[in-house]
Amino acid sequence: MTAPRLDTFRTMVAKHPTNALARFGLANELLKAKLWAEAEEHLRVYLGAYDDEGNGYGRHAEALEALGRTTEAAAALHLGIEAAHRAGHPGLANELHERLAALEESA
Repeated sequence: MTAPRLDTFRTMVAKHPTNALARFGLANELLKAKLWAEAEEHLRVYLGAYDDEGNGYGRHAEALEALGRTTEAAAALHLGIEAAHRAGHPGLANELHERLAALEESA
């Protein structure tokens, strides 16, 4: 059940609002609960504070797409592809590129 984990991460973020990794953990739980708008907010803050290697951008794109913000989701995927390449994660870059192609095809 995600509710206890959500409460735990919400408490962590409330106590330490500048802790990017706590925000990332909270965002992941929010995605599982399909609380897209709240997840997007925390992912945006996380990405502004942390040098993500691509995964966070993919999750941000997931939330944005669920909110119907496909142009922003595509931009997040582009940033994720760039970050994954910089970090030496070609498999993740390919996965994000496939998601981007599918998103653009469905638009």
